[in-house]
Amino acid sequence: MTSPPSPDQPRSPSERIRVGVQLPEVERRVEWPELLDLARAAEDVGLDSLWLGDHLLYDLPGGVTRGPWEAWTSLAALATVTSRVQLGPFVASTSFHAPAMLAKMAATVDAIAGGRLVLGLGAGWNEREYQAFGFPFDNRVARFEEALTIIRQLVREGRSDFHGRFYSVDNCVIDPPPARPGGPPLMLGSTGPRMMRIGLPHVDLWNTWWSDYGNSVPGFESMRERVEDAAAQAGREPGEVGATAAVLVRFAPGRGRVMGEGDYNVPVEPVPGSPAAIAEHVAALGAAGAVHLQLVLDPITIDSILEVGKAVALL
Repeated sequence: MTSPPSPDQPRSPSERIRVGVQLPEVERRVEWPELLDLARAAEDVGLDSLWLGDHLLYDLPGGVTRGPWEAWTSLAALATVTSRVQLGPFVASTSFHAPAMLAKMAATVDAIAGGRLVLGLGAGWNEREYQAFGFPFDNRVARFEEALTIIRQLVREGRSDFHGRFYSVDNCVIDPPPARPGGPPLMLGSTGPRMMRIGLPHVDLWNTWWSDYGNSVPGFESMRERVEDAAAQAGREPGEVGATAAVLVRFAPGRGRVMGEGDYNVPVEPVPGSPAAIAEHVAALGAAGAVHLQLVLDPITIDSILEVGKAVALL
């Protein structure tokens, strides 16, 4: 993968920032025909990527419990109705599957998609779904470290022999392999200090959620500076690990994004949902060093995607 420009280098036209969209999670009930229509629309208007949250359920206000469709099955289906956009979990919780099985699923989806998978990985955060589905919530970062070792060995090298405290694989082989030699790009879905120490020596990309950097260009610049410092300590060159960010965009019908309990409901100022405002914000984040953005649309509808398409045309 091509490394992004360093902070002091101008971005050339060939290095246009990529723009994708996160498909609905639990904002509302979305059945399969509409989900496929949203994916097709995003590709048709020129977006670069589609992302699915890897979650199982949320407790929402008013006593409602709602969950999205399972992420990996959905990614495989989306791969068959698209031909150009990149696809990725946003991000895959390594605790929801045995690491070797997650690597097997990633290789399969990458093959179905013809080499379009971006493998986002994280330790998870929503304790409610861990309890409900019977997954251990303790030692999440320590478990992630072992899982990342197994997953990256399998998708990049095709083989792993690892025996740790939480996971163990004995001469495991991924066959058939991913579509691309070296496997799909790996994206770290965390900017926590310990997670960065574990992931930055190995990943191709890192991601920050909109509430973690305040959904603003100055907030992103500050976050990127901190991550670049951590990457340098991990032995990476400036800009070698590409910076990606989720961006909250609100259109006129939007009523606020609700994801359940927790600090992911931090209030921020959304980007206004006009093509000009979106294009301006995307360009500013690109100038600040972002190589890929995942737009989180409120509301997430066909009409919203069409408006984003107009912003992409302006860019």
